[in-house]
Amino acid sequence: MKNSITAVGVIAVAALLCACSPEQPPVQAPRPVRTVELRYEGARDANRYAGTVQSRHEVSQAFRVDGKVVQRKVEVGQFVHEGDVLATLDDSDYRLAVEAAQQSWTAAVAQARQADSDHQRLGALKADGSVSAADDERARTSAETSRANAEAEARKLALARNRLTYSVLRASWSGVVTAVHFEVGQVVTPGAEVVSIADPGMPEIVVDVPEDQLAAFKQSTFKASLASAPDQTFEVGLRELSPQAAPQTRTYRARMKLLGAQPLPLGATATLQVERKMTGLSVAAVPATALTQNAGQPALWVVTPTDKTSLGSVELVPVAVWGYRNDEVLVSGPPAGALIVTAGVQKMAPGLKVALPGAVSHEAKAVATR
Repeated sequence: MKNSITAVGVIAVAALLCACSPEQPPVQAPRPVRTVELRYEGARDANRYAGTVQSRHEVSQAFRVDGKVVQRKVEVGQFVHEGDVLATLDDSDYRLAVEAAQQSWTAAVAQARQADSDHQRLGALKADGSVSAADDERARTSAETSRANAEAEARKLALARNRLTYSVLRASWSGVVTAVHFEVGQVVTPGAEVVSIADPGMPEIVVDVPEDQLAAFKQSTFKASLASAPDQTFEVGLRELSPQAAPQTRTYRARMKLLGAQPLPLGATATLQVERKMTGLSVAAVPATALTQNAGQPALWVVTPTDKTSLGSVELVPVAVWGYRNDEVLVSGPPAGALIVTAGVQKMAPGLKVALPGAVSHEAKAVATR
């Protein structure tokens, strides 16, 4: 009986001692991270410009005389051939001018014939002394003046006929109508643009380049894509760069020619991708999600492996940012081959233990078995 009481007391004391002992803290598993290896290459300066597809050859048609439009025969997007009628003016006044010029020319020709006949008769009378040399000279001068007047009236008649012809506007070449700036009943002036015609067989991409990017633009390589097919890029080359900036935008107009056969719809929106290799500078492209800050300066979390079980610790390393490219950042600073954390950088802390992709640590196993 006494031995039983003693055993019970020992058990109670042991239980009290166990209850008073401090609880062991749980082992925290290393945080899994996603990383990329830092690889340096020659830096490339990349830019994008929005532009439009235009024809290399485009002409603005205009009437050579003024008048009221009585007929319009074209619409935007219509294909016309050289010589097709685009529009006509009211030609009533021009027909009257032709008739008046015709009558004046007829009268001048009659006067020239009469003066020539008078000169011939006086020439015959001069031979026998019936008229003086002065009278013959006056007759010859009158005949020459009449012939000159007849020729002048003939030229006026030709001009009147030309003006009548100009009342009909015809296409100067074959192409697509890209703009129409008049309506029936409108009074137009000579030289005012009324129709634009473009050659669809020679498209090119037109962009505006800022002044501070002009020097780099000249030394770049170019690719382009359409807004309707952004994944389909094609090679283009610089054909023409304006030597003078536009007064309003202070940009330089660049016209890019196609380097291959590529059908492009006129007026389509295009994106010009410009790349230039920067000599003497090596940078690495990392995902934009990897970039963070340290004391207001750009930095990256770099993983330092600690053993052969794909575990490591992170530290914050300052970097220099050289540019941005789509969803990537061009940086330099950490050594080549360094492992950069690309996701969850807000949850990192200096010295934090992390597990690289595919790693299962001993601590994690221990936690899983508890």
